Amino acid sequence: MHSTEIIGWFAHVGLVDRPTVGGKGGSLGEMTRAGIPVPPGFVVRTAAFERFLRALEAEDAIRPKVESLAEHELEKITALSQQVRARLEIAPLPDDVNAEILAAYAELCSSAPHSPLAVRSSATTEDAADASFAGLQDTYLWVKGAEAAVRYVRSCWASLYSVPSIAYRRRHALPEEGVAMAVVVQQMVDARSAGVMFTRSPLTGDRSVITIEGAWGLGSAVVSGEVTPDRFVVAKITGEISVREISDKHIQHVPATEGGVNQVETPEDLRRASCLNDEEICALRDIARRVERHYGRPQDIEWAINRSGEILLLQSRPETVWSSKERAPVAKPAEDPLQHVMKIFGGRR
Repeated sequence: MHSTEIIGWFAHVGLVDRPTVGGKGGSLGEMTRAGIPVPPGFVVRTAAFERFLRALEAEDAIRPKVESLAEHELEKITALSQQVRARLEIAPLPDDVNAEILAAYAELCSSAPHSPLAVRSSATTEDAADASFAGLQDTYLWVKGAEAAVRYVRSCWASLYSVPSIAYRRRHALPEEGVAMAVVVQQMVDARSAGVMFTRSPLTGDRSVITIEGAWGLGSAVVSGEVTPDRFVVAKITGEISVREISDKHIQHVPATEGGVNQVETPEDLRRASCLNDEEICALRDIARRVERHYGRPQDIEWAINRSGEILLLQSRPETVWSSKERAPVAKPAEDPLQHVMKIFGGRR
């Protein structure tokens, strides 16, 4: 696996490469290099996006138009978003960029030519410790074939100009010249169960517990808020499971035969059954502790368990809710462990 100006394999990138691989790509590379289980993949670096956008701007500027907008001008933001996204979705890639993506795809899928992939936006301004940019760009799951992978890379680039993304940047007065998009391309996990976990109580800020939320099937049902997940609260040091909240998981996301994801009804015998056993809960706790130690701060982690029972991490970003509070006191362990359980925020990608 050879990394280039255009392609960065997970084994060759880390958080220090955030300016060229984005927050998600940097984190996946960081975890891979730390020996934390992550599905293999590569990042289409920001250099590819910059070259693609530069060719478009030679015909008609884009970034100055974005910077000319105010955050309250929703109609103008919407109109510009539609115009720019349409241009990016149909514009051809530079020949060498297209060739490098296809070559990396072939290498990633060499042992299984028809392997489904996840194609995920990785903006340079997302997942920073002082601001959460997550959920504002697109992710595409169960992508099949080289042409589809390239098409969805371009769609991820286009999503940098979605209405929420433009509005966010204008609200925070981020200069467009410093905004770029990398794209993660990695093997898809055929998840039996999936979800998120927090190495700090999302409600109280207590750092002595890990909160785990999960459901059957792909994790997209959990992060989108379409299913109420099972919730567990685990003591970080002792491993005691103090909360088990098993929900009625009426739907799940499963791979579609032709690619993409379908929403289906959960079989009756699984709807009210725990999506995790105690051994898996403890294993998730152990991995969460490793990730937190590696990064040196509380994390918000996406996980999946495949059909063979293997745990894989899909993302880890700094926890921002408590760290962003101006005068957040150090939380004491809560007497009622149920205080640590809260509904997951929508929009994680």
